[in-house]
Amino acid sequence: MMQEIPVRKAVGKVLYHDITCIVPGEFAGRAFKKGHVIGSDDIPKLLNLGKENIYILNLEEGFVHENGAAVRIAEAAIGPGIRMSEPVEGKVTMTAEASGLLKVNVAALSRINAIDEMALATLHTNQQVTPGKQIAGTRIIPLYTKEDKLREVEAICRENAPVISIKPFKRLKVGLVTTGSEVYGGRIEDRFGPVVREKFDKLGSAVMRQILVSDDVAMTVKAIHDLLSEGAEMIVATGGMSVDPDDRTPAGIRAAGATVVTYGSPVFPGAMFMLAYIGKVPVIGLPGCAMYRKATIFDLVVSRILAGEAVTRAEITEMGHGGFCAGCTECRYPNCGFGK
Repeated sequence: MMQEIPVRKAVGKVLYHDITCIVPGEFAGRAFKKGHVIGSDDIPKLLNLGKENIYILNLEEGFVHENGAAVRIAEAAIGPGIRMSEPVEGKVTMTAEASGLLKVNVAALSRINAIDEMALATLHTNQQVTPGKQIAGTRIIPLYTKEDKLREVEAICRENAPVISIKPFKRLKVGLVTTGSEVYGGRIEDRFGPVVREKFDKLGSAVMRQILVSDDVAMTVKAIHDLLSEGAEMIVATGGMSVDPDDRTPAGIRAAGATVVTYGSPVFPGAMFMLAYIGKVPVIGLPGCAMYRKATIFDLVVSRILAGEAVTRAEITEMGHGGFCAGCTECRYPNCGFGK
């Protein structure tokens, strides 16, 4: 199917694949695009790229060119809200069109990549993405592949549709309860509220009201119930999740009638974290680290709740693998291994 032609005799021939140029520190990309008709001026350029010969492809029935194959894999794998690029050097890149939670069916992804010559790569699942974020790429390894292999990929994607998707965040009304006698009494300024408000703003939700209470179980219970009666769809408690005897926030959440999913998580920062529910309303107890660390248990769990998911104790337990933040000088979350 492949015919080799010396470059010096290739004028007028049509390229059936992209040709890459790499100049370290200057350029790396496509020098010639598939479908380009070779002219006499192209001969020196091709020779400078180390191309003594080009190849004319005459595909037999039952085979698919790399560009068409990449498009078919991408089309089969993605759900709504994801944009595909045109094939470039045989690869199709997938980009988020909306903010939300990236979901990848990891088992299906592994089955696809187990098929010889197939390559589909994604970002880690369960991370926040914004419009324009590149989330996946696909190609086949050779210049062409058998139709049967692509049909196998497409069958896996149909069984697990979609393999790659973005779940939009819900816009929830968040009630904030800030505990601590030092803040309640006005001795120090509350610094937790502004941080939590900013995080929810970026996720598309808003803090509807913040109530300051002392380290008192009855006051915490009343604040939670008041916020629920005012229509709060999520409650976040801050300021008192340590093991100190005078930090009574966990007891206040329990006394408010919450069913606790977990108190504690194998995530650093974020070990002193509580997730509970009062009816269908999630109640979050945030540890102090969420006030000053860029990436914490907040980012791993709250984004999933806003995407409409119920996070289980088993899933929080599994966060221990990847749940250690290295405290890099320049935080790169979510483009790092934290929480993955």
